[in-house]
Amino acid sequence: MFERADAMLLGRKSYDTLSAHWPHVADEDGGAKINSMPKYVATRSPMTADWRNTEVLVGEAAETVAALKQHTDGELLVQGSSDLLRTLQTAGLVDEYRLLIFPVVLGQGKRLFADGTAPAGLRLTGSRTTEAGVVYATYEVAGTLSYGSVLHAAS
Repeated sequence: MFERADAMLLGRKSYDTLSAHWPHVADEDGGAKINSMPKYVATRSPMTADWRNTEVLVGEAAETVAALKQHTDGELLVQGSSDLLRTLQTAGLVDEYRLLIFPVVLGQGKRLFADGTAPAGLRLTGSRTTEAGVVYATYEVAGTLSYGSVLHAAS
């Protein structure tokens, strides 16, 4: 997921979540790319960012990100940050969507492999898309992954 990105754009909550984990991940364990790439945090209020290569963009997200896009070469990835993404979508600043699909238990709306559970290795065996854009995906068990290895398995 991070392989194609040249820089990351995060909302404040996503920054807090990712910066608590990734700076402590060794380069050989997948931390090299994300820790070395430029990261931008869109926020309405001043904050301190101590994750390497992070710049804080204070102000209205649509304005600050529009200016950032004018001065940034390459691909700018928005990771997480659903509120930020909705703001950027409304302002016409999203060029492409890449969606990660997490299996959920129907009726409960809970992720099948939620926080605190060991993720399982799954292989996509089929999918179809409805006219409304809903993706039905079928997976089969294809091994067991350890924590932190989900990104490696997807690449």
